Amino acid sequence: MAKNIIRHSYKVSVDNRRDLNKHNSFLLWFTGLSGSGKSTIANKVEEALHQLGIHTYSLDGDNIREGINRDLGFEPKDRTENIRRIAEVANLMIDAGLVVLAAFVSPYKKDRHNIRHIVKDVNFVEIYVNTSLEECERRDVKGLYKKARAGEIKNMTGISAPYEEPENPDLEIKTESVTIEQAVDMVLAQIKPKLYHKYE
Repeated sequence: MAKNIIRHSYKVSVDNRRDLNKHNSFLLWFTGLSGSGKSTIANKVEEALHQLGIHTYSLDGDNIREGINRDLGFEPKDRTENIRRIAEVANLMIDAGLVVLAAFVSPYKKDRHNIRHIVKDVNFVEIYVNTSLEECERRDVKGLYKKARAGEIKNMTGISAPYEEPENPDLEIKTESVTIEQAVDMVLAQIKPKLYHKYE
């Protein structure tokens, strides 16, 4: 923790921004194996929210690693720092009055718990995109599983690194038994009461 830092307070608060937007702001955190469908569902949910006039922003693993987290690898400590930075960015966006959609493997329970701590429990919606490893390997959209099986990629979640399943997510989507459209409807049904609380 850096010393001699005094947090500045501003006249315009998060509540002012929420009032202006006429909706609440919070974080939708999509977690699951690579290829589970996290980004696909998050993108479709954002499209649906945009059509409803909701102010949103999406954060995605590959995009973040090209920018603010390009100095990080995939060792456990780097994965933890990756998630911490993303949570801090998401927290600023929540303060800006946005609904943030974050799609990250985020394999460790302790890291997801830390996200909840950073953004505060009331602002955190954990969505477990539950897809079997076999199905993720079959899809293998990015070719990562094939490379991992060939030993070309180290610390591949599900192959050479663990994925710790959420014990009590706010929503679990089993993608092998629902369509994308059904998954989007599930998310919207989960968050609409939270989204419009105070504004209906």
